[in-house]
Amino acid sequence: MRRKGQNSNDLLELREESDGTSTSSSSIHPSLLLPRGVMADLGPRSEDKVAYFQAITGIEDPDLCSQILSAHNWDLQLAISSISSPPAPSVNDLNPDSSEALIPRPAAEPAPAAAAAPGLVWRVVTLPFSLAYSTLSLSARVASGALSLLIPAPSADPALSEAAAFIASFRRDFPDVASTSPNFVAEGFMDALQRSQREFKLLFVYLHSPDHPDVPEFCERCLCSEAVAAFVNENFVSWGGSVRGSEGFRMSNSLKASRYPFCAVVMSSTNQRIAILQQIEGLNSPEEIIAMLQRVVEEYAPLLVTARLEAEERRNNIRLREEQDAAYRAALEADQARERQRKEEQERLEREAAEAERKRKEEEEAQERAAREAAEREAALAKRREEKAMSLGVEPEKGPDVTRVLIRFPNGERKERRFHCSAAIKSLYDYVDSLDCLNAENYCLVSSFPRVSYGPEKYSQTLQETGLHPQASLFIEVES
Repeated sequence: MRRKGQNSNDLLELREESDGTSTSSSSIHPSLLLPRGVMADLGPRSEDKVAYFQAITGIEDPDLCSQILSAHNWDLQLAISSISSPPAPSVNDLNPDSSEALIPRPAAEPAPAAAAAPGLVWRVVTLPFSLAYSTLSLSARVASGALSLLIPAPSADPALSEAAAFIASFRRDFPDVASTSPNFVAEGFMDALQRSQREFKLLFVYLHSPDHPDVPEFCERCLCSEAVAAFVNENFVSWGGSVRGSEGFRMSNSLKASRYPFCAVVMSSTNQRIAILQQIEGLNSPEEIIAMLQRVVEEYAPLLVTARLEAEERRNNIRLREEQDAAYRAALEADQARERQRKEEQERLEREAAEAERKRKEEEEAQERAAREAAEREAALAKRREEKAMSLGVEPEKGPDVTRVLIRFPNGERKERRFHCSAAIKSLYDYVDSLDCLNAENYCLVSSFPRVSYGPEKYSQTLQETGLHPQASLFIEVES
């Protein structure tokens, strides 16, 4: 475990190595390196590839060449491209126009003059291989270019896809503690760093090495413990990456990860740099990790508070300028509105006079139409009441087969009538409709004790079947 970044003294320089820097195995992940002396175990074909790789790159050390080829699955084209291709864009470049890069790319080691150029006999021997390889490379590039014109490039961000794949793999490998793990953001490292700046938090980085024997215990007992996860989620923006992925591998080099499990706390600094505030390497207890993270939070809290206040001040200044601009535009629009109002005043008066005349005519027509419709409705209601009364027939005399029904109206009025016990419930509604006591069209007859609603579903049932014989008391419930 190493503590770095006191008072931001340890800064990660985002400088791209210039041409001529030596090629070393530090850019190759330790899990992919072959042990020294492995050349003795390789077959003749592997030795040919090593010799050809030495001739192309000028690297004298055959063991180092074997390690580089092994890291690229003995693919000559990929291995040579990793040495000769231009550097990838910077992940942590805070300034898009800056040429500085977070991760230095290894360049070919300049060989001594005597060893840089292979002998004439070797060049003659390897000439057919060189011509064949160049032809195949050119054909592959032409085919790749043609396919790129036909097949659109994927729009997904590789860093985003890699982050999402890491989160899914982490939850799959540790299902028992996935619910209490830190909330890793499904974004690339640069996006996560920008998110931490926006939220005025530090960035917690976890580099996952699946092949290390201490990683499972660290993840299950420490990183995903409820106390550590809660503290990290509350105080940090969390980003994780696997060293098997391209961005995770680059970050392991940039953060100088020498032991696993590896965690770090970083924040953006000035001059395109990233400040490494804390490194946590190896197995640690949850209490130790929380203590280290707590010290970092307490130490750099004033910086975050200052940054938040400065951002708030900038927002206030911007808002003030916007309000001033809005006030100026409002004054200008007010002057223009007064000018338009002066020109439109006469037109407005003329429109108002015409509108008043039109409304007067419309009101007269509406009154006439309303009176006519009211008369028609009244006539229709009267006709309906007459038809309902005729459908009821003559009120029967008292007898054992006669039901006496008392109906209470919403206005407090009561009406009573006798019906044959075999009469349908619909006849009660016809009786109510025949009276001039209710103006509502949608209503329901209801009994109080017990409460029973005699709605349309019971229209065809008789008074005796519904239990209203020999007498019943109902009230009208108006439906809204």
